[in-house]
Amino acid sequence: WFCDPQAPYQKGTVENTNNRLRKYLPRSTEPTALTNRYLRSICQRLNSTPRKCLGYNTPAEVFEANLMEIQNRLS
Repeated sequence: WFCDPQAPYQKGTVENTNNRLRKYLPRSTEPTALTNRYLRSICQRLNSTPRKCLGYNTPAEVFEANLMEIQNRLS
């Protein structure tokens, strides 16, 4: 799949992610004003939100399940 530069609307996942981030980080946000604690809280919220594309699991749940599967294969 080819996506033109500066055209995130051509990839739904990118556009969806940008919209989710804009809830917490409006375009007017000054990056130097962001604390690590605030950024971690945003990550926590995003990773603990169920997603339809993941079968209504959270990204954190899917990551953990995949990690466990890999660990089981290696042991």
